[in-house]
Amino acid sequence: MSKVIENKERGQWGSKLGFILAAAGSAVGLGNLWKFPYKAGTNGGGAFVLVYVIIVLLLGFSLMIAEIALGRNTQLNAIGAYSKINKKWGWVGALGVLAAFLILSFYSVVGGWVINYLVKSATGALKISDANVLKEVFGGFVSSTTMPIIYHGIFMLITLAIVFVGIDKGIEKASKIMMPSLFVIIIILAIRSVTLPGAMEGVKYFIIPDFSKINMSVVLDALGQVFFSLSLGMGCMITYGSYLGKDTNIPKSGIIIPLIDTAIALLAGFAILPAVFAFGFKPDQGPGLMFVTLPAVFSKMPLGTVFAVLFFILVLFAALTSSISLLEVVVAYIVDKWNFSRQRTSIAIAIIIFLVGIPASLSQGVWSNIHLLGNRGFFDTYDFIASNILLPLGGFLLCIFVGWIWKKQQCEDEITNGGEIKFRLKKVWFFLIKYICPVAILIVFLRSIK
Repeated sequence: MSKVIENKERGQWGSKLGFILAAAGSAVGLGNLWKFPYKAGTNGGGAFVLVYVIIVLLLGFSLMIAEIALGRNTQLNAIGAYSKINKKWGWVGALGVLAAFLILSFYSVVGGWVINYLVKSATGALKISDANVLKEVFGGFVSSTTMPIIYHGIFMLITLAIVFVGIDKGIEKASKIMMPSLFVIIIILAIRSVTLPGAMEGVKYFIIPDFSKINMSVVLDALGQVFFSLSLGMGCMITYGSYLGKDTNIPKSGIIIPLIDTAIALLAGFAILPAVFAFGFKPDQGPGLMFVTLPAVFSKMPLGTVFAVLFFILVLFAALTSSISLLEVVVAYIVDKWNFSRQRTSIAIAIIIFLVGIPASLSQGVWSNIHLLGNRGFFDTYDFIASNILLPLGGFLLCIFVGWIWKKQQCEDEITNGGEIKFRLKKVWFFLIKYICPVAILIVFLRSIK
């Protein structure tokens, strides 16, 4: 089969907007909707938000441009992109593919929980105001053997259905529906939250920075949240960038995508923290913030069932826009490497990921006594290897590769479309990607493996 036919079959984005929404959807995930509000709640509120936004503008923008440029230049998957420029660096892309595979295996389990809670909300099963009872409900569900696996399978089936169809008709079309819907729902929830009696205390806490709260711990937490929130280091943006045409403005995309991701995170904060404060709950509940605290909040809110359903639809859309990018990273590598059918590859990989995810689900219950790394079960081991080792290591090596290995002129030509696009921050970007970003990521990496 000729190279021309291969490239044609590989797929392209149907529009620039489609790419932006799909890439932003990859970045927007469960971390935006519960981890960001939780991190803000435990790190001084507005102080954390301020540091987070500053880091997004520096780190997020720089890495996003680097990954998209690398993908578009090579028109290949994460492993192929590195290998095409320097054969010795293909293993760095392999770290990203492995990370995407591992993350989706347990991410899909949580996606199944979300679907279950959407069903529970719609049927009124979560009309419980006692957080302790809701905690028992959540614990009882995730620790059971059969139902979480069934919902895990449903989530993977939806993810597979989207990736199976292809880039423009599958991922792009789904993103064009889910991302605008996500924005509308989260804005509705934010308006409802900030207009609750007593909500202003939460609003003030979230937006007014207390500079005395800013310390190295807050900075490092914000740095870690930015890095993981933007889907960097796992090959998603390289893969999505590889489906881009040469007329796309990469610097513009590199700014818009992190801004959309940050806007969703901030709106999530407005949708969650004021409501939590209004009803006297604490914002530092981790996963329980989504599955225990918020259902309790909704049960006390007028039209609470409606808002609960809207919230879990929102969370499901965010989870799916991320999961399809994770599956696509693995599928794209296999299709590019061996020229296999996208459809058969998607089915095979989805089944394997589903099977690998089963121990992650069972580790919440009957297999909770099985430990792999230290005191970690399957779920936490997958998470630790991917989030604490593979992602920061992949991001660090990306900076080294783009900043020091890839020829500067070739990199510059790719980003500026051969000089057609004026990249006024070009010198600043090169300085950040060569010096500041790798040091910052290395700090996160060393801190995360303790």
